[in-house]
Amino acid sequence: MKWLRSFVLFWYDFIVGDDWRVAVGVAVTLAVTVGLVHSGVNAWWLLPLVVAALLGASLRRVVTGSRHQGQG
Repeated sequence: MKWLRSFVLFWYDFIVGDDWRVAVGVAVTLAVTVGLVHSGVNAWWLLPLVVAALLGASLRRVVTGSRHQGQG
């Protein structure tokens, strides 16, 4: 059972990584994209756009957090 726990923890760390918000955003965007495609909308552009926005927001949180920590 220890190998199973290690396996699950590896995949959690690999998928979620440092920012759970990005992982949730990508999962939600994938679901929305699938729904749009199934309803006939050409939605290939949605995922790259949202991933770029999520990356920007994640970087902004890290940079803003490091500035506040250095001033304390």
